Amino acid sequence: MANRSETSRFVFTTTRLQKLPPPPKSRMYHHDAKVAGLCLCCTKAGTSTFYFYRWTNGKPARIRLGKFPDLSIDQARKAAKELAGDIARGHDPQAARRARREEPTLGDLFIFWMETYAKVHKKTWAEDERLYRNFLEPWGKRRLSTIRKAEVQTLHGQIGSQNGRYAANRVLTYLRAMFNRAADIGYSGANPTIGIKQFREQSRDRFLQADELHRFFQALSEELNDSIRDFFYLALLTGARRGNLQAMRWDDVNLEVCVWRIPDSKSGEPVVLPLVEPAVKILQGRLQASGGSPWVFPGRGKTGHIVEPKSAWRRILNRAELGNLRLHDLRRTLGSWQAAGGASLPIIGASLGHKSIRSTEVYSRLALAPIRESVERATTAMYEAGDVRLLEAGGEVLNVSSQEKK
Repeated sequence: MANRSETSRFVFTTTRLQKLPPPPKSRMYHHDAKVAGLCLCCTKAGTSTFYFYRWTNGKPARIRLGKFPDLSIDQARKAAKELAGDIARGHDPQAARRARREEPTLGDLFIFWMETYAKVHKKTWAEDERLYRNFLEPWGKRRLSTIRKAEVQTLHGQIGSQNGRYAANRVLTYLRAMFNRAADIGYSGANPTIGIKQFREQSRDRFLQADELHRFFQALSEELNDSIRDFFYLALLTGARRGNLQAMRWDDVNLEVCVWRIPDSKSGEPVVLPLVEPAVKILQGRLQASGGSPWVFPGRGKTGHIVEPKSAWRRILNRAELGNLRLHDLRRTLGSWQAAGGASLPIIGASLGHKSIRSTEVYSRLALAPIRESVERATTAMYEAGDVRLLEAGGEVLNVSSQEKK
């Protein structure tokens, strides 16, 4: 603290503070005669800053309140009184402020999460990293206690409107999970995601219809890159997830019994998929041309195998005029055509490597073809039995009983 010769005491007023001359030395402290402990530090450089000064726990404490005139005299007095009350109740304001300065940031929590949990326990840890980089990194330097629920709610809404509800919900779930582990790095505050509702999501049910399949196969047949063509064929014929198909190894393929064992699936358990005859023929051709590579689809990158073929996928879609199809929809197409053929949900789930029946329930509403056929057969039978006349779409009256049976 400054010497007595470097201090003064008077009742603070805005006019008086504005007229204070620069100190002859580096700094000078002026004390408010109205509120004990409130002082203004003026520097030779021309800055003026409010502080609260008080002895606490046997030692002097000087706590910065804010610069004048950005912080008004009334605001400074109110803050000084609150701090004096905290000290009277036995609290140590400096210790609290020191704890806030030492509090971990969201960036610290992200590093802790990735190194001690995500990369250790999650096969999809790269997705966690992507979510942070794309949506949360601007908050990386913020202390965890400064991230408010209202801000998270606003961010959730912004992502929902700009990137879709699914992306918004994934970010919210990810942020909530990280905060749930924040206590492990010394954070004792609240989780700002608690109480924020996720957007309702509708399971995507896009799959290739019969006419689309014709265009898709035609576009594949025109593809000059053999690896890309085979990759997309097998994506459809096996219903495998993209990541599993990219990392497909010859050691896991048995062409004699026509099965592919995926040792590291999304569920965390090995999955065995049957290989239908067209898939086996594709693999036999690839094996002959493999050149000794352990990968079914070798690549030039650090993984050693092919990575997501985004540009090739767009090329196929443009050729087939299928703009709204995702690569994952090929997996859904296999399940949907199984459902349309009358396969049970457990059978479909097993063929796709689903761990729970809930993952397969989307296909229950896709099996409309056999239902429609059954209803049409029953309706036709009832009308034929009653010799009832029906109307065609064009309005022509036909006698069902006299129609030629197909």
